[in-house]
Amino acid sequence: MRRTASTADIPSELLRSREITVALAGNPNSGKTSLFNRLTGGHQHVGNYPGVTVEKKWGRLRGVGGPMQVVDLPGTYSLTAHSDEERVARRFLLEERPDVVVDVLDSSNLERNLHLAVQLMELELNLVLVLNMADVARGQGQLLDAQRLGELTGAEVAETVGHKGAGIDELKQRLRLAAGREPRLPRVDYGEDLEPEIAALEQRLAGLAELRYPGRYAALKLLEGDLEVTAAVEAQLADASALRLHLAELNERLERRTGDPVAVLVADRRYGFAAGLAREVTRRPARVDRVTESERIDAVLTHRVLGLPLFLLFMYGLFWLTFSLGAPLMNGIDAGFGWLAERLGQLWPAGRQSWLESLLIDGVIGGVGGVIVFLPNIVLLFLGISLLEDTGYMARAAFIMDRVMHRFGLHGKSFIPMLIGFGCTIPAIMATRTLPSRRDRLVTMLILPFISCGARLPIYLLLIPAFFPPAWHTPVLFGLYLLGIGLGLIVARLLSRSVLAGLATPFVMELPPYRRPTGRSIAIHVWQRAAMYLHKAGTLILGISVLLWVLMSFPQPASYRADALLGPGADPAALSAARAAEALEYSLAGRIGQALQPAMAPLGFDWRINTAFLGAFAAKEVFVAQLGIIFAMGDPEQNASGLRAALAGHYSPLQGLSILVFALLATPCMATFAITRRESGRWSLAVAQWLGFTGLAYLLSLLIFQVGSRLFG
Repeated sequence: MRRTASTADIPSELLRSREITVALAGNPNSGKTSLFNRLTGGHQHVGNYPGVTVEKKWGRLRGVGGPMQVVDLPGTYSLTAHSDEERVARRFLLEERPDVVVDVLDSSNLERNLHLAVQLMELELNLVLVLNMADVARGQGQLLDAQRLGELTGAEVAETVGHKGAGIDELKQRLRLAAGREPRLPRVDYGEDLEPEIAALEQRLAGLAELRYPGRYAALKLLEGDLEVTAAVEAQLADASALRLHLAELNERLERRTGDPVAVLVADRRYGFAAGLAREVTRRPARVDRVTESERIDAVLTHRVLGLPLFLLFMYGLFWLTFSLGAPLMNGIDAGFGWLAERLGQLWPAGRQSWLESLLIDGVIGGVGGVIVFLPNIVLLFLGISLLEDTGYMARAAFIMDRVMHRFGLHGKSFIPMLIGFGCTIPAIMATRTLPSRRDRLVTMLILPFISCGARLPIYLLLIPAFFPPAWHTPVLFGLYLLGIGLGLIVARLLSRSVLAGLATPFVMELPPYRRPTGRSIAIHVWQRAAMYLHKAGTLILGISVLLWVLMSFPQPASYRADALLGPGADPAALSAARAAEALEYSLAGRIGQALQPAMAPLGFDWRINTAFLGAFAAKEVFVAQLGIIFAMGDPEQNASGLRAALAGHYSPLQGLSILVFALLATPCMATFAITRRESGRWSLAVAQWLGFTGLAYLLSLLIFQVGSRLFG
């Protein structure tokens, strides 16, 4: 039996003298990020599909004898540095040289997961192996010997069930032990054909003082033809051509002798070592003839014919729940803001106008309050998405959509950024880093604004009930999402056959077992989205709302036409409303909206809609905030009937549909513009994306309004 770790096993001065750095590595979908959250208490999204961790993330771990910094590296299957995830992970491990590396292994797929562990051993890192998802392995009938795995690898070993928090204390004990010792890892034997060549290369590299790679690891990578390692070695050689010639001759000689390229030989031996480890530590193998519960469910949900209709049915049901359950909660928040506005209004004498009263009631409550009203719908939408992700269904959705993606020139893995795009386009564009080629990244990046982000949802939830009867609410909302996705696929096909022509690379995705989502994981996901939404409302949208109120309040007209038109005996309420509307048109915002009127009138828009869409370039939710301010300031009695009723009184359902389509497609927000420029490295692509979306929005809204006007009068 391995002895239990204790703080006494480690020199106390080592743990107290400096902060220990712990890196979490592992295959995608091994539960690595769940463990990270358990260790650090970090509020990071935990998704049950590959590629969720795009960049390294970190947190603090205490209570282990001294402070530790835990870094969550991107999930990767190897350290060959072909993809961005592999490059980020390897560079961090080599440049930062963390004190401990925790390799999170999926216990139910141990042999495949150990391939990464072998590469980490070759980097001569201080290793802790975590047999995660131990419950899944036991459910398959497997029995793994953690003690034997530790003896064979020289690593500390812990067994965990990350999403339930089981085994976390044991893992912390293993971290204590690993932090206080030097690596004692085994060496993979690459056989009599390769070992002499590895030793000769290692000797040749021994004099390169600035080489950041371990000598044996660098020799292996030279044999494999790793471009990054080869470039680093050649940069320190006086005669790099001699090394290139030697490697070419060596590869040719070994291939003649063995019949396989050297890279294949190295991979075979590495996989063989991993397979041998797995056999040694597996006391009871999984029953191969046993049909798992996940396989039975997949027979239906990933069926070639039924899979796609079922996915669409699930998404339709999600949107129906968003509307039906969210409406009472939204009405309650709306009533609360109405009560707050009424109470604030009582602080000023009746009949006297105050700029501070208008700022607070019309600008802040009318703007920010009009956005916060939709918080329940945001929470419900992402609650549903979180459930689908954490059960493992979204990985199946990516598998189902793979066939569709390839027909339109997209990589199957493009579905993951598109899924993230339902929340926000910014992290979705960043998630394109997980795609294997620049061509795939650019095509996906350019079409992502077609996916309706969470910021557009308040616009839909405001306009759809204003112009369509209740029975049409869910179909119209679902149709908008489908329209965006459909147009995105069409544009992707056009791009992949013209300016970004090329073959989409193959897509291989592991389907994780179905899991019962935990309340903690779902709460983190939903809280993140709700907190982000509220933070945006309390910062960016609040600031823009105040700015918009200023633009709509100044300058003020010296006299009003309404006084002469209505006469001295006019109803005070009617006179007040007419003067407020006239003041709005006279303001700077009104003048900008009217200047755009010749171009936007064919779409059915007036100056109010024009100015609202201008504000939406800063953030999509500002469209709702600005309309709230406009109608609150333009009609003092608007609060009695609500913003939706005011919109229904000013615009026809045809105009409403035109506005909805324009909101779906037009002007990606300024943050999307900036992130596209950064991730693509080209201003031209960001500008082309912005102009392309705005132009397409204009054409479709023009077509809808003009054709509809002629058909329906």
